[in-house]
Amino acid sequence: MGKNATRLELLGEVDVAYAALDAKNYAKRIGFTAKDQYLISTAVSELARNIVTYASKGCIFLSTIEQDFKKGIEVVADDSGPGIQDLEKAMLDNFSSRGTLGVGLPGTKRLMDDFQISSSSAKGTRITVRKWL
Repeated sequence: MGKNATRLELLGEVDVAYAALDAKNYAKRIGFTAKDQYLISTAVSELARNIVTYASKGCIFLSTIEQDFKKGIEVVADDSGPGIQDLEKAMLDNFSSRGTLGVGLPGTKRLMDDFQISSSSAKGTRITVRKWL
């Protein structure tokens, strides 16, 4: 994780909204445009909703990152839930295992610059996304 990490605990539906707002404000402090603040906020909302829906609880970490003279935000969504059964299917538009719209993970990938995911039934799921200024 990068510098100035902020930990957001997700225990229920209300925490999804708080996480999105915290992400928007964090991105604003770093210097992101209003448009990018909302893209980041939307991505965090999707990640947080997935944690609450599929794993019941988890955390999102927001941090400032720097690489090759670039500055950005890193978001790590971490849970110890049951994991994602089929990562390939989960990354397809309109796929849902619970009757939702199925745009969360592929949509999040499109909103951000970098996207990494690891998931197993033994360890849960960790998704790391980054957006660069």
